[in-house]
Formats: sequence, structure tokens, C-alpha cells
Amino acid sequence: MTVTETETTTASGLRAKAQAHLGQHFTRRDAWQSDELPVFVRSEGCHLYDERGRRFLDGLAGLFCVNMGHSRSDIVAAAARQMETMAYSTNWGAAHPPSVEAASLIAGLAPGDLDVTWFVNSGSEAVETAIKFARQYHRSQGQPGRTKIISRHMAYHGVTLGALSVTGLPKIREPFMPLLEGVRHVPNTLGVTGDQGPAAELECVRAIERAIVEEGPETVAAVFAEPVQNGRGALVPPDGYWRALREICDRHGVLLVADEVICSFGRLGHWFGSGAFGAVPDMITFAKGATSGYAPLGGMIAREPLVRALYDSPLGGTFTHGATWGGHPVSTAVAVANITAMRDEHVLDNVRTLGPELRAGLEEIKNRHRVVKDVRGTGFFYAVEFAADRDSGAELTEEQSARVLREVLPAAFRKTGVVLRPDDRGATMLMISPPLVADREVLDELLSGVAVMVDDVARSVHG
Repeated sequence: MTVTETETTTASGLRAKAQAHLGQHFTRRDAWQSDELPVFVRSEGCHLYDERGRRFLDGLAGLFCVNMGHSRSDIVAAAARQMETMAYSTNWGAAHPPSVEAASLIAGLAPGDLDVTWFVNSGSEAVETAIKFARQYHRSQGQPGRTKIISRHMAYHGVTLGALSVTGLPKIREPFMPLLEGVRHVPNTLGVTGDQGPAAELECVRAIERAIVEEGPETVAAVFAEPVQNGRGALVPPDGYWRALREICDRHGVLLVADEVICSFGRLGHWFGSGAFGAVPDMITFAKGATSGYAPLGGMIAREPLVRALYDSPLGGTFTHGATWGGHPVSTAVAVANITAMRDEHVLDNVRTLGPELRAGLEEIKNRHRVVKDVRGTGFFYAVEFAADRDSGAELTEEQSARVLREVLPAAFRKTGVVLRPDDRGATMLMISPPLVADREVLDELLSGVAVMVDDVARSVHG
């Protein structure tokens, strides 16, 4: 596509306005003010198009969310129909068809008796909802001292104050200290494999029970964990891990919360990641893939017996929580269209079929380059971790890491036309999360781009 002088001028004007007025999330000022700041104006399928007309593969599915791909007319039409029918109504003492249908669909897909959904607007709000429900549930059962939360080192659970307190990433917590009291972080599953003994005997499991006992079970409200932990790079749990968590929580009267903001709605090849690992949690938080990013929506799903116990208690009576946009008619109509399309088009089968091929391609790249320390993940969710030399165990220096994250990988994204996420949460990593509708051709394009990126990292480190 030929770029005209007018188009170039328009692109420059958009970028200048963004740099003057549009605050950038989790973005360094030098990247915000760079002449290379991307301005995407159109999308289709698994691809984005910038203001110059160049096509990029969306290798991160937006931000782990555009599961069904971009610019689907059926999802857009569902939103338009709902706007024309009824643009807004609340779920405060009332209901409307799209939120009822969305909640019913989700109840039919969630594991066990997770039957009741409170809709909110984002993953952070979903985690806040779970924190509040856990506290109020215990209070309603005559245990107001159960307020503490156990979560894992390097886990990301959101940025609102309560969710940030549960988050285990020191770098993003530190600027906002002090946070919510009573949150304790325990080891995650990094480096733990299924051949290291029964799950109940693993240190990463025993540490959770030890923390509960040390804090006093009568003071602990909930354990929060992602089925596959995003922070520290797509940490897949060992076999039996989630069943062991369920047993520990049951033994001590603690609620188990699966934070599935990324892991639900097909990212791991299952509707819900916790179900894939053989456990029924007490609550599930979700967002992202529920609407494939076509509208903002999050939610918390709770087990029906817990909901009934809270509402039937004279100390409860109602869950004291809500949001103006929670269960918005347009967002929930989009969720219904999105989930229905995922089901009818067997998208989860695509992930289960091609996920192993994606992993095999990443492992092949790893085997060619000693700068790749590890490849972790499952389904359509992977992390590539870098080192100076995998064979010798030499890690990247701070200077090398900064250059890879801030210069080498962003330049490689532009060169290859493949957009991924450089990640510095505990290591130097590349996060990979394509749309769930990606076929072999798209995955070949993705893997070709990753191969070039790894080549560039190797040259940067070794010259």
C-alpha cells in the first residue's frame, strides 16, 4: 500500500496528540514520546493495521483477550442491536435479557456448582469483588476475623488497591505502599515439575498450608491463584497441584479463588482453567476473553451454596457490592455473541489441536539458541525466557536485559510485523498469546517472527 503525504501527515498528527494528551498504561516516557509509538487504526482476523497501512500479526491477542479475532461482524451486530433496543439498564434490583443470558451461559460452562455471576468491568474489579465476597461471606457465617488473603510471589491480580495488595509483584506494588493489610505471599510453581513427588508433598504446596497455619486459620479468608500464572512467565502447575489446594482450603475453612482473567474462555483450551486441572474453586474471576475485547466486561462467579449461605444469614442478607456499568446490556450482549460463537465454531478444539504444535515450534527455536533459557505454557499461552547462556547458566546482566526489553524486541516487532509483549517481571521474557482462531498459517507467521526476534536477542547479547 502506498503511503501518501496526506496520510503521513495525519499519522504524525495522531501520534503527536497521543503524546500530548493520551496517558499510556505501564509505558516508559521514552517509549510514549518515541517517533515509533504505534498508532493502530484498523483490525481484521488476527491482524492489526497501523496508520501507515502496514499489517501486524496480533501475537498477544490484544492483551490476552481478542480470543475470537478482530472485526467479527456478528459480534459487532449484537452490540448494535442491543444499543438500538436498550442501551442501558442496571442489575440493581432488576434484570435485563443480555445479562441474564450471559450469566446463564457462564453457569452452564463453569465447573461444579459455580452458578452465580456478578458482572463488573475489568479483571481488577473482578478480583476486588472476590476479595469483598470472601470477607463478607465469612462475616455472615459468624467469622468476622477471617480477613487475610494468601497469594503467590510474582502473581499479577490487578491494579485497584485491593487487587494490587493481592498482587505479588514488588515493582508495581512499591509506589503505592502501604497496601491492604493481611496479605501474605507464598512460593509459586516456577521450576516445579510433575516428577518431583506427590503434589501434597511439594514445597510450593506445603508453603500455602504452612502460611495458613502460621497466620491462624480463623483469620484467613481466601487463597488466590491463577490456574497458569501470568506473572513470571506462564507458570503451569504440576499434576495434582489444584486438587491439593482444594484439600488444604477445605481442611481449614478457607475459600479458594481461581483468578482466570487470562485463563478462562479458551486460552488454555478449556472454558475454565481450574476445571482443566481437576478442581472446583469457590470463586472464579474472569474478564478479557469473555467478550474477546469487543466490550469491557469482567465478573466473579461464586458457588451457589456460598451465595445462599450469605443471603440467608441474618448477618448477611445482601452482598454489599455493585457498579454502575456492571452487567451493562451492550457488554453482556457482546459476551453472549462471543461465547456462543466460540462454542458453535469449536474454537477450544482449535486450541487443543494446535497448542502442542505452537509449543513444538517454540521448543525448536529454543534448541537453536542458547539465549533461550526456557519455554513455558500451555494452550495458546506461552512465555519465552532469555538468559545470556542457557548451557553455562549465565544470566543476562541488567544492562543486557534493559537493551533487549527496550530496544531489541521493540525493533524486532517492527521488523517482523509481529506484535508480542516484552516482559520484565522477574526475568527477561517474551509473552505469546495469539487469538484462539489462529490457524496453522497464522502460527507459522508467528513462529517465523519469534525466530527472528530470538536471532536479534542472540546478536545483541553475543555480538
